[in-house]
Amino acid sequence: MLNGKNVLLCVTGSIAAYKSSFIIRLLIKSGADVKVIMTESAKDFITPLTLGTLSKNPVLTDFIKDQDKGVWNNHVELGIWADIILVAPATANTIAKMAKGEADSFLLATYLSARCPVFIAPAMDLDMYRHASTKENLKLLGARGNKVVKPNYGELASGIIGEGRLAEPREIMEFIENEMRAGKPLVGEKVLVTAGPTYESMDPVRFIGNRSTGKMGFAIAEVAYEMGAEVILVTGPTNEEIGDHVTKIEVETAEEMYQTCISIFPDMTAVIMAAAVADYRPTSVADQKLKKSEGPLSIELTRTEDILKFMGDNKGSQILIGFAMETENGLESAKNKLNKKNLDFIVYNSLTEPGAGFKHETNKITIIGKDNKLINFELKSKKEVAKDIINELVNYL
Repeated sequence: MLNGKNVLLCVTGSIAAYKSSFIIRLLIKSGADVKVIMTESAKDFITPLTLGTLSKNPVLTDFIKDQDKGVWNNHVELGIWADIILVAPATANTIAKMAKGEADSFLLATYLSARCPVFIAPAMDLDMYRHASTKENLKLLGARGNKVVKPNYGELASGIIGEGRLAEPREIMEFIENEMRAGKPLVGEKVLVTAGPTYESMDPVRFIGNRSTGKMGFAIAEVAYEMGAEVILVTGPTNEEIGDHVTKIEVETAEEMYQTCISIFPDMTAVIMAAAVADYRPTSVADQKLKKSEGPLSIELTRTEDILKFMGDNKGSQILIGFAMETENGLESAKNKLNKKNLDFIVYNSLTEPGAGFKHETNKITIIGKDNKLINFELKSKKEVAKDIINELVNYL
């Protein structure tokens, strides 16, 4: 959700300021561009050098950039630059000044210049957090559209046990992402996505597999999450990675993928079968490595379970989406698969198209609906292709 976003982290003078370093790491890992503003008192708890090194941008604390040359830090431009402002930790003092509209620091002046969502993560002692003035200030900021990350219960700097601990960095990240997903078209829906190849063992060393990297399936899972869905990703062996916001289940064989998917299937709103599942597996698997010998080697193969066919035969209200990768007679084969397996629509792509198929960062697809209506798309990045597929799912829903 934060990939490519400009995030302005505002750090105030709290003992919890050390946690801002962990917040920056998570933001950077999410793909955000991070800039940091610190109040003067925040420097007593963590250094600008630390936060500047982690964010890869100079830390700002004052309006004046170079006194001798008359150069200033433009708080207006910074407020416009930000897609998100996160005040963490936010002290009672800063919260009060934000509520009153004061602008006696670079941080506050930037806040007043912002045109983006603002998230406030309070951190203070129990009595300060419980005080009526703090409660009123937070309520007022919330009424103005700011989002408040509720602090945790636990041991505070004073030794008192109670509310006021800064929410953990991962909790803050989850709060921001959930707010960003609110109102998206797939909120409340559950989507199962499969990705990658399957490996069918011949012996303890060798297997039958295919060239799928899982890139397309992982991109679909990411976009489905961004559109609000709860996503389960069942993936064969792949080097692709995805964050904890998506539930990932790793399998190896077609049988493992079949058993996993059919157990999840009944609770799903939609299923997108992007995995390249083996159609055949060796009938028997040797206990020891097969030795090279003179002459040819024959291996008997047995059909694997057809996951899509099972789902098509047993679906209720679920939207079922399949993939067809072909090298010849592609459209006709895809249409046959659509009807035979009772799919709602199918995504067709051809290995003969430059830039499409396995290993590429791009793909070129045609979506075929039940009425055999074709929607052709240009060559795009797999992330953009995933958006086209998810948008079509939203249309069906």
